Amino acid sequence: MSYPDQVPARRPAAVTLAAAVLALMALGALAYAVATLLALGATVDRFRAAAADTVAGADDVDGVVALVRAVAIVSAVLTILVGVLLVGLATGLLAGRRGARVATWVVSGLGLLGGCCTGALLLGQRAAPLEAGIDPALLGLLAEAYPSWWLPVNAGVSVAQMLGYLVVAVLLVLPTANGWFARRPSRPVPPPENPYRLHPPQGPPPPR
Repeated sequence: MSYPDQVPARRPAAVTLAAAVLALMALGALAYAVATLLALGATVDRFRAAAADTVAGADDVDGVVALVRAVAIVSAVLTILVGVLLVGLATGLLAGRRGARVATWVVSGLGLLGGCCTGALLLGQRAAPLEAGIDPALLGLLAEAYPSWWLPVNAGVSVAQMLGYLVVAVLLVLPTANGWFARRPSRPVPPPENPYRLHPPQGPPPPR
């Protein structure tokens, strides 16, 4: 016995690929957060060693170190939360939830915007470093204290982030994906009333 609202649960390749891209981006976010925290200690040590040869006061150096640590920790935590969110969205897409599709579009738009802002900030820092009330000499030492790969990796992560969100958004717009999210859940088929086709006895029950 079947029902007309049953739809074959065959997931389109576009949806599977979109979920895979989100999962890969979540893995990249976790790796970036770990790399940020691992680079923090060596960066602070190099900065302190360089600042020791200047006339900067201990309070100024400690203030810069506290700011760098706070920014790194907050950035790592936010990156991990974004990774968890991406995993949840990927799971929802694979399950065919319409809300997950809409939420993925929203997150993709915000991700594209965030990637553009991050890229612009990196370029701005290269052209005109922000002082933020800190001694410019200490800011220069701080920039030199970061690993040589720090700026290229950040720029690459921003570009990869924007491309990933763009690919996911496009995949979810394809007509093949529409059918997956428009399908109605199938009803369970009830068991037959008489599977063995047994005939109950006819006539009145026997006297007791």
